[in-house]
Amino acid sequence: MGKYFINGIGCVSAQDTTNSEKDLFNFKELKENKVSACKPNYKDFIPPAMIRRMSAGIKMGVVASSLALKEANVKIPSAIVTGSGMGCLNDSEKFLRNIIDNDEQFLTPTAFIQSTHNTVGAQIALGLGCKAYNVTYVHDATSFETSIIDAILKLDEEEQNVLVGGVDELANHTVELHKLIGHVKEENTLEKGILNSNSKGAVYSEGAQFFVLENRKTENSYAELVDVITYDAILEEEVTSKLEAFLLANNLKTSEIDAVILGVNGDVEFDGIYQKLQDTILKEIPQVYYKHLSGEYNTASAFGMWTACKMIKNQIIPENLRLNSVEVNSIKNVLLYNQYRGKNHSFVLLKSC
Repeated sequence: MGKYFINGIGCVSAQDTTNSEKDLFNFKELKENKVSACKPNYKDFIPPAMIRRMSAGIKMGVVASSLALKEANVKIPSAIVTGSGMGCLNDSEKFLRNIIDNDEQFLTPTAFIQSTHNTVGAQIALGLGCKAYNVTYVHDATSFETSIIDAILKLDEEEQNVLVGGVDELANHTVELHKLIGHVKEENTLEKGILNSNSKGAVYSEGAQFFVLENRKTENSYAELVDVITYDAILEEEVTSKLEAFLLANNLKTSEIDAVILGVNGDVEFDGIYQKLQDTILKEIPQVYYKHLSGEYNTASAFGMWTACKMIKNQIIPENLRLNSVEVNSIKNVLLYNQYRGKNHSFVLLKSC
């Protein structure tokens, strides 16, 4: 394995993350159980004639990728790798509605074509004129992390850089289905924030985060990507040992971690997995959370990595992200741990460069 540096980042989310004048400490906690992305001025990134034909996921992906490429001073990436748990959901729902409304006859293929998961990566490539390697991974809540693993493999194959990211969008019917099975919080439980909601489910949202990975460090580098690993399903009592093994494989002790970023989403059924770590092995480490700002979606962990990059670059942990009061002098090694409903566990290790 070589060295991999994050040289550009871009984010579209429930917060105003495309506004360069705003930083993490400016963002407010989400107080609704379903929150759409804060829409940037799409005309600054996409020709107006194309905007109306693009779904929310495509537009978010194009903007986030454009921001990341601009920061890294890369015009055409050597590869594009995208993760998406649900793809372009609105077009999927539109196509299914058309099937029902038209009695399965005289259907136009447009919504079906645009509903596939790889539409975002394809549209980014078309806009850039990029004919390089282009792959989309659909691995539920580890879709983004799987994309990172592939990006690392491409860099090991002597590629100069890789544009890698995660995209997921909201769709009304799908959200209603998640409400029926208790995956979405009741809105009246969020007045005091997700940590005090004491209820099942999460705040559902959408977003796109993209990163430019390169095998060289620049003056604008945010962090070094050290390692990433995913698990489809592990026992709750195994999480601690898996975390320790991950750190050991990277020649680190728990005490050498300067901050840990956890995917806490306020779900009382599954946040206990994080709480056990917080009360034991991670007790003396500054603890950070982010889903009160981003909401929950399959690739929300990409927002966590965007948060980590900001923290490392600025060398500060904003108060509105803290889970405990442990202080740190400098932020060098940052561990990210995420799981969704007890499955799709991932560990990502970043360090300052």
